[in-house]
Amino acid sequence: VRLVSSGEAYRAAWPSLGRVLGGLALAFAIGVPVGLIFGSVRLFEKAMQLPFQILRMVSPLSWMPVAVLAFPSWDGAIIFLIAVAAVWPVIFATAAGVKRIDPAWLQVGRTLGGRGLVLARHIILPAILPDILVGARLALGVAWIVLVPSEYLGVTSGLGYAINDARDTLSYDRLAAIVLLIGLIGWALDALLGLVAARVRWKHAH
Repeated sequence: VRLVSSGEAYRAAWPSLGRVLGGLALAFAIGVPVGLIFGSVRLFEKAMQLPFQILRMVSPLSWMPVAVLAFPSWDGAIIFLIAVAAVWPVIFATAAGVKRIDPAWLQVGRTLGGRGLVLARHIILPAILPDILVGARLALGVAWIVLVPSEYLGVTSGLGYAINDARDTLSYDRLAAIVLLIGLIGWALDALLGLVAARVRWKHAH
């Protein structure tokens, strides 16, 4: 209650939400196109299956030294780490959705003159949208978990910084409240995505 009434909860949460959204946006910008290719081009899938699985198993936090060297700002490094964590659920969920598309839909689209981006926009993307949203929920969960340790990098804002500050000042009641706040925000974001996914499934069913 004190965190919310004092405004500290909002001051800590907004920078973290911005970083998570930036990381997820980058993960989707990379993951959806790669997932489309991965699910539809057999040669690409065979060539990249092993490298993707190996990279997926590397902890995103292992990339911290690379992120610090590669990006001029702490925010950029954190967004990169979140994207590295979140991109894999997006890629594999998108690829799984592509593989489940009824070939007859694509055949009808081609018969009506659909090619390339037109086919992707009007048939492929609407068909795999439920799968992409499943990947989005998984990506959000991973991103939210990676966020806090990523914010130990040296930023002076965000939920991770707030936890560090509470620990350093021995404010353990505040630390516990921030941990609870992280869980509540993560739950709310996941519930919101769940509602969107349920609505999309309902539209597809009707």
